[in-house]
Amino acid sequence: MSADSPPINLTHHFLIAMPGLHDENFSRSVVYLCEHSERGALGLVINKPSDLDMQALFQKVDLPLSRPDLAHLPVFQGGPVHTERGFVLHESMRPTAPISWPEAQTNPASDVQAKPTAQSGSTSRPSTDSNAESESYSDKGVYASTMAIPGGLEMTTSRDVLEALSSGAGPRKLLISLGYAAWGQGQLESEIAENSWLTVGADPEVIFDTPIEHRYERALALLGLQAWMLSPDAGHA
Repeated sequence: MSADSPPINLTHHFLIAMPGLHDENFSRSVVYLCEHSERGALGLVINKPSDLDMQALFQKVDLPLSRPDLAHLPVFQGGPVHTERGFVLHESMRPTAPISWPEAQTNPASDVQAKPTAQSGSTSRPSTDSNAESESYSDKGVYASTMAIPGGLEMTTSRDVLEALSSGAGPRKLLISLGYAAWGQGQLESEIAENSWLTVGADPEVIFDTPIEHRYERALALLGLQAWMLSPDAGHA
């Protein structure tokens, strides 16, 4: 992107990895961008499940799970940054004006802290934490630390959303990841210019209703593309 180009805002967009992107964290990935500004970008990979399911996650944070519909859903590998922290992407729980995501200001006591397991150390202790490298949480929402994303979704990092799910309530549609993906100022724009990513406006149905193994193809279909059409040297949308 040249110096004279207007800034782009890819909040509530998908990044779709091009075939030439061989990084193990992002190969054939679809990333949902929760925030993008001149300061950088933050997103969650939505098609790379971990070995942990929701039932196991709730056991780690000492909560029962009273949502049978969620028990065997996978927890996702949201990205390589802060992989011990949990991020809950979910449908909006309230009408709200879009907000930015400033410096984290939450009470650590409200974050999820799991007990260590006998087999491993701190990396096996999922938590939700608002101290991510981006900018602000609403203090007026249903949960203590929620970012409203323009486009109708929300991302929550406080324990209270898990407590709601534990009681059988909480959002109906959600995705929980450990870790997130982050780009510094100008980094994502450079990667797009280098043909590492395709971009397209996000469709929540791909996130919440599409089988994991089909999400990459479904995201491409939003551009009218199929995987066989892509070349490592192709341009970007």
